[in-house]
Amino acid sequence: MQFTPYWLDTAPPFTTAADRSVEGRFDVAVIGAGLTGLSAATRLARDGTRVLVLDAGPVVGEASGRNGGQCNTGLATDYAELIQRFGAKSVRRLHRAYDSAVTDVETLVAEEHIDCDFRRCGKLKLAAKPAHYAGLVQAHELLNREFQADTHLYDAQQLRDEIDSPAFHGGLLIPGAAQLHVGRFGMGLAEAAARYGAVIHEHCALKGVKRDGQRYRLTTVNGDALADNVLMATGASRTGPLSWFRRRIVPVGSFIIVTEVLGRDLIERLLRNRRNYVTTRVIGNYFRATPDDRLLFGGRARFSMSGATADRKAGDILRRELCKTFAELRDVGIDYCWGGHVDMTRDRLPRAGQHKGIHYAMGYSGHGVQMSVHMGGVMADRLSGRPDRNPWRDLSWPAIPGHFGTPWFLPAVGVWYRFKDWRH
Repeated sequence: MQFTPYWLDTAPPFTTAADRSVEGRFDVAVIGAGLTGLSAATRLARDGTRVLVLDAGPVVGEASGRNGGQCNTGLATDYAELIQRFGAKSVRRLHRAYDSAVTDVETLVAEEHIDCDFRRCGKLKLAAKPAHYAGLVQAHELLNREFQADTHLYDAQQLRDEIDSPAFHGGLLIPGAAQLHVGRFGMGLAEAAARYGAVIHEHCALKGVKRDGQRYRLTTVNGDALADNVLMATGASRTGPLSWFRRRIVPVGSFIIVTEVLGRDLIERLLRNRRNYVTTRVIGNYFRATPDDRLLFGGRARFSMSGATADRKAGDILRRELCKTFAELRDVGIDYCWGGHVDMTRDRLPRAGQHKGIHYAMGYSGHGVQMSVHMGGVMADRLSGRPDRNPWRDLSWPAIPGHFGTPWFLPAVGVWYRFKDWRH
């Protein structure tokens, strides 16, 4: 079993990273070579902007290459609660942003000719308990009434035509969602940015950023550079001078296993339409088929940060959950097991804007594949002087009380969520 993410192990290497020290003057410095940073860099460099991209690790080495490969429409939070908080008109605008985000990914794939198995497949939300089905019925009615979402409801019997498992009690199909090989997509995006002239430095941690006249001086482990503007696209990173962001982002571990190759016949019997699947539990699971006919199965198996020991323990938990869902897979091999960190905000809504002159976009809270790409483009437009399309611009972002970067409270949160799953 490998502890490298499947997506990165089966993607081509990034071949055009800068091979010299950090130096020079740029129009924009992007901190973070994940999907947000690479999307912004590609759009900026394509327009002739001089772009520097810095990452403490490899291209798409963190959350952008460690997720479930689902590119879903819709927000991560309860729509009824959001409508109470913001009003239906504002929530419709946020909902449309996620639709646009999936389209942005599809457009980039086509424009840059990225071979990443992108396909529209729909997301199927699965009722893990009989009582959860009533919640899906309510969501179905609200989404279709307020957002014209064209969702489709399955009762338990109808669901068996979609997924060959007795573990679920109905489902809600949300069309428009897509899936892709995020490793190949990320590498393709990095190559596109470099092809347009962006200078991308891997394994080059930022040590400091400060005003130097009308510009910013960026100090790294491999030299200094000047930039007129800076975009922080760092997600849950705990490397570098990011204390303001770390007080507002909770790095939550998310874990994934991938089976050995199962073969097309078995995959398409278990998952007839090869959709994206997510369960309704608070500590739920998500899964999908891979392009080479494996089953990817993930979730918040442990409320801890990712690491070698945590990943192994989470893998054992996920293996048990996989077997509960698909009993006939109890003897299959697990070829991959890994973890990563979700950049969670307190209300699970992204944040993007400016702090002391420095631009930022992050906090995607588990729905980042599509929104990171979208926000990279949005922030590139903003930096280029185009109209501000930022859907999150009106949200305040106070620090989380008692949080300074290390999420000491995660075990307690896990206990509370397990209680909620038991009770409801």
